[in-house]
Parts: sequence; C-alpha cells; structure tokens
Amino acid sequence: MGSKEREIKSPEVQLGGNSTPKRGSKKLGIYFLESDDRRTAFGRGYSGGVGGATPVNIHGKPIPDINKTGGWIAALFIFGNEMAERMAYFGLSVNMVAFMFYVMHRPFSSSANAVNNFLGISQASSVLGGFVADAYLGRYWTIAIFTTIYLAGLTGITLLATIKVFVPNQDQCDQIALLLGNCEPAKSWQMMYLYTVLYVTGFGAAGIRPCVSSFGADQFDERSRNYRSHLDRFFNFFYLSVTVGAIVAFTAVVYIQMKHGWGAAFGSLAIAMGLSNMLFFAGTPMYRHRLPGGSPLTRVAQVLVAAFRKRNVSFQSSELVGLYELPGKRSAIKGSNKIPHTDDFRCLDKASLQLKDDDGANPWRLCTVTQVEEVKILLKLLPIPACTIMLSVVLTEYLTLSVQQAYTLNTHMGHLKLPVTCMPVFPGLSIFVLLSLYYSVFVPISRRITGNPHGASQLQRVGIGLAVSILSVAWAGVFERYRRTYAIQHGYEASFLTQMPDLSAYWLLIQYCLIGIAEVFCVVGLLEFLYEEAPDAMRSIGSAYAAVAGGLGCFAATILNSIVKSITRGKGETRESWLSQNINTGRFDYFYWLLTVMSLINFAAFLYAAHCYQYRSKDGTDRQSEKGPGSDHTSTNAPDPIRTPQLSVFGRE
Repeated sequence: MGSKEREIKSPEVQLGGNSTPKRGSKKLGIYFLESDDRRTAFGRGYSGGVGGATPVNIHGKPIPDINKTGGWIAALFIFGNEMAERMAYFGLSVNMVAFMFYVMHRPFSSSANAVNNFLGISQASSVLGGFVADAYLGRYWTIAIFTTIYLAGLTGITLLATIKVFVPNQDQCDQIALLLGNCEPAKSWQMMYLYTVLYVTGFGAAGIRPCVSSFGADQFDERSRNYRSHLDRFFNFFYLSVTVGAIVAFTAVVYIQMKHGWGAAFGSLAIAMGLSNMLFFAGTPMYRHRLPGGSPLTRVAQVLVAAFRKRNVSFQSSELVGLYELPGKRSAIKGSNKIPHTDDFRCLDKASLQLKDDDGANPWRLCTVTQVEEVKILLKLLPIPACTIMLSVVLTEYLTLSVQQAYTLNTHMGHLKLPVTCMPVFPGLSIFVLLSLYYSVFVPISRRITGNPHGASQLQRVGIGLAVSILSVAWAGVFERYRRTYAIQHGYEASFLTQMPDLSAYWLLIQYCLIGIAEVFCVVGLLEFLYEEAPDAMRSIGSAYAAVAGGLGCFAATILNSIVKSITRGKGETRESWLSQNINTGRFDYFYWLLTVMSLINFAAFLYAAHCYQYRSKDGTDRQSEKGPGSDHTSTNAPDPIRTPQLSVFGRE
C-alpha cells in the first residue's frame, strides 16, 4: 500500500544538495515530509478514535458529554488525597526522628540521617512514578496503586508502634539512660522491619507525588477560554491542600502523640490515608483521563540513537529528503499533540532527518519532529527546577537548625507553652494566609506592575520565591548572631538545652514566615510551569522534576553539613565546628550567611536561565497540519509557526 506524502517547506531555508540557504541564515526552519506509514515507538500505529491530548474515560474511550466530568468537583476529590498524603509525609518527618531515638534507642544523629535519607529517596525517586504513569498505567491507576502501597506502609508503622515485640524493652530506660546510651538497643530484625515499612511508605509516596498535581490539572479543558485562569487557581488551591495537611501534622498529630502515644499518632495518619483513598475512588466517575503515551525513556533513547547514527550527515546533504512528521493533527505519540520544530539543540534534529534510503518504519533510525522536540523540551526545562534545589537545601536546614535554636528560647505564648516540634507549623500558617489573600491582594497589585493578567508569570513567581528565601536565611543569620551573643553574655554558653526565659522563640517567626512565602511562590509557580511546559505525554515526569529537585536538596544539605563540619572543626577536636551540638559554642550564624551567599549565587544563575528560556508556543502546534494530508501544495508566503520571541528577564514568550 503506497504511502500518502506531502512536503512542507520553510520559505526561509531550502534544503538539498543544489540549494543554498540565505546568507547569514542559520535557522533550520520547518521542512516536514509527512507520511501515513509511520509507526509508533512500539511498532504499532496510533489511529484510535481519540487523538492528541483529548480526554478519555477510565476505559480509554471518548467521553460522550465532557461537561459532566472534570472541573472543580473532580479536583476536590484529588485535593483530599493530596492533603492526607502530605499529612502522612510531614507527620512521619516530624515524629520519626524522635520515635527512633526514644523508642528504638538509636543515636540522635543516626536517626536524623536515616529520616533525611528516607525523605530524600522518597522525593528523588518520584521520577519512577512519573515514568510509570506516562508510559503504561496513566495517572489515575498509578495513584490508585501507589496510594494503596502508601496505606500498607503506614499500617505497618502503626503496628510497629503498637505491638511491643517490634520494639526493644523500655524498662529502666529514662532520659539519663537515653543520653548515656544505656538503654537496650533495637535488635537487627526490629530495625529491618522498621526500615522495610518506612521505605514501603516512601515508595508509595514516590509514586503518588508526581501524578496528583498533573492528574488534577488534567480535569480542566485546554480548549476553554478560562483554562489558564482555572489552572493558575488549581495549583494555588492544590498547594493550599498540601499546607493544610502539613499544619494538621505539625499540630494535631503532635498533640495525639503527646497525649495518647506513638501508636495513636501513626494510626491517625493511616486512618486519614484510608479515608482519602475512599474519597479518591469515590470520584472515579467524575475524572477525565489522558492516555499514556508509551515509554518516554524509550522515545528519548530512540532520539539519541538516531541522532548518533546520523551524526555525520550534513543538513545540506543531497541525500536529505526532509524532517519527518505524521500528517494532519495526529501525533505518533499517544496522548500528545504535535509539537512545532525549534532551532535549539540542532544536533538532535538529525534524528528526524529523512534520507532517501529511510522508509520511516524504524524509530531507532528515524524519529518524528514531535519525538525530537520532546527530548529538547526535557533538556530545556532542567535548569529551572535545578535552581530550586537551593531552596530545598534551606528548607531542610531549617528543619534541624531552627529547632535547635528554639530549644534555647522561650516558647510560651501567654500561659500556653508550645512544644518545640510544633514550631515548623508557622511556615505552614504563613503559606495558608498568603494563599488565602493571593487573589485579593497580590494579583491586583502585581498586575499593575507587570501587566500580566495573572499578576506574575510562572518564572516570575519562582524568582520571587528564591529572592524571598534569601531574605529569610539572611535574617536567620542576623538573629542567630544576636541569640548566641545573648546566651554567652547571660551565662548560658554551656547550657545549650536550657531555655532563656527573656528571649522569645517567636523571633524565629520572621524567618519561618519568609520561608513560607518563598515556598508558596517558588513551588506553586514551578509546578504550574512544569505542567504547562512539559510535553503532553510526559507531564508526570515534568512534575517529577520538582520532587527530584526537593530530594536532591535533602541530599545536598547532608553533604554540605558534612563538609562544613570537617572544614571548620579544629585539629584534634581543639575547636568546635560551626555546626557543633552545642549551638552556643558553634557558629550557626556563619553557616546561615554561607547559605545566604550560596542562595545569591543560585539566584543569579536562575535569572540567567529564566532570561534564556523561551516559553513553548501553543498557538502554532497544529498550524502546519490544518490543511490535512490531502493538500499537496504549500504557500511560499506561509508564516513561520514559531513566534518571534519577546525578551524579558523571566523567559521569552
């Protein structure tokens, strides 16, 4: 059966052995050869009744009446699932270190390292969940499976804290025995069980995290005139649900632990997760789904292999037929629209160069332009989430350093004494207040300054968050210098666990509130940016970029602490390191200022990356294919579908 083909040539560049491009022109332009014979990455053509990124029902069929599905009602079911997941995540992060120290009788330092590794691995491995969702299961089934695994892990932790056989003997183990290390240590099988259920929980979180925000955003119609407004509000409300979960974890769960014990605290997390699972499944008839596009790693590998095979082929070769693409609006990638050609990473364009001896059937030798552009987009996105790793480093340091500061300060609020472990609730409260006032206060003011109808672009919001984080960590250094001087002058130098009654812990609220504001702007802007800019069939992997950046920040904080301790400690232990266990003899203020300098350098790198970034052009995605495969002529006056970029500090549009 003969193939139906047509050529689309750019008026700017004529490719071929006998043609010469215009002087000074380095733009490859669009030069497609479209064919009906193209196969997908898995060797089967995609020609079902649903094309591109059209929503489908749970069975993969077209939705008869799309207005009866999706929207804010469906999003509410998803918010509940995310709220419980974040409640469990933060509940474990704030309680597990103390549980391992007081109950499992592990040294405090090793307990903190174990929990930090758990948090880092659970975030960094989120790309696994994104891969499974985009390649095989789709976002709904990925969430359904991994949220069940999450619940199983929480149930195992609850059993550990409830049944005495899973923990060492607690008799004759008071505070002094704990500090001296004289309590009965946990048996190897008990620690093995703890680590198993802990990492099962982390595995469940890794599968859920990259999918929930993307699945929620899928519930809104891209063709709607209010799509951008709905998407902007969705990500803000999504992070509001994250914040509510964190606030409950830092208050209610801590209270339950203090009043009713560890089993009740971890059990409350399991119950909340079980209820959220029921809520999520109850919303199944309402959800809109996107078809998984096949293995993204396979598609990336095909582009790299095909480009390498043709690395020596010239763009002006006489053997060149054109850049390869499918006809019409249909894409070779299930669940994806076609992506227009760009001139970035031109070495990858060679994967889509069709030579005279290419038949288009082998995707390891010839890829479509859309497949090549997917890889380009993934590469172009990397610098932005990479610049948010520094914010994650600061947040991770605050979890330990600020708590150590709070132990030396007066935590009374009137007649109420707040536990030190409740102090991280204040960033959550600042996030809650900011998100509540975002549309009534921030958007109108920023709209007047930027002219953006949404107040600020996605990259501008990320930039604002990074800038505010610099203010937060700088203030932390200033206050720590004052706190340390006060402690030494008033005779508290050796008493680093004694509260100073005349110095309130609520001075820490300034750095807490600033970092909360930074987190809201940066993380919400980043999630929306990654969802909109990622390829249609790789949106879960795009969202996983943010989680991976958070995980790398946890690991980077651990490495930074080790480096600082080794460099600043005197020879033969004659001088305390900056991060001494005795906060009054250490120099936490120097460490905060080191973080300030690193944050400034990171912010400069972000400004450069944001200035160089060009937002994807959604307008012209299908412009070339509107004529349909039956058209066999091309207007020489056809406009280039790639918009002329308008420069700004935060990206080009």
